[in-house]
Amino acid sequence: MLYIILILVSYLLGSIPFGYLLTKFSGLGDIRNIGSGSIGATNVLRTGNKKLALFTMLLDAFKGVVAVLIALWLQPDFASYAGLIALLGHIFPVWLKFKGGKGVATAEGILLALYWPAGIITAVIWVSALKLTRTSSLGALVAVSLSTVWVYILGREDLGWFTLTAMLLIFWTHRANIRRLINGTEPKVGSSKNAAPSAQ
Repeated sequence: MLYIILILVSYLLGSIPFGYLLTKFSGLGDIRNIGSGSIGATNVLRTGNKKLALFTMLLDAFKGVVAVLIALWLQPDFASYAGLIALLGHIFPVWLKFKGGKGVATAEGILLALYWPAGIITAVIWVSALKLTRTSSLGALVAVSLSTVWVYILGREDLGWFTLTAMLLIFWTHRANIRRLINGTEPKVGSSKNAAPSAQ
């Protein structure tokens, strides 16, 4: 019964669509009708409201942290599974017909809660790659790709399955971005192309 409760709580936490709620209550309309249609921070940024995008990113990360901390408190051996379920909740929220965000911020929050050194390193790589490339998707993909390497280097092989699964999920949610990266048509952060319906 405890595992069932943790599964439900983790999914429901992950499924809270902060990007959708924040833009809706701020009078910016339905975030799903602009840019990529994603409810994540990158798409919220396309509204022109940087603070709202930052709050979205932080809250998306925070719900991943909370899901893991609850599991660590009640059933420590289930913590990484709770994190994965929260990530699935973010990507496939029942409230929005299972069409959610791309999972990067939530995965980062989960990793921070599971093992903060790996989470910090992944965050630094994410920000550094973003600054170097000025491409949100590329920065995210580089960071998640290296997260499995770091958990092994830091001696937390037990988290390797989570980081690898999270990476595969995030690559899947970014499949359109990957095609544009290969074609050289992926917009830069701050580019006017970010407002295009096909962007993210």
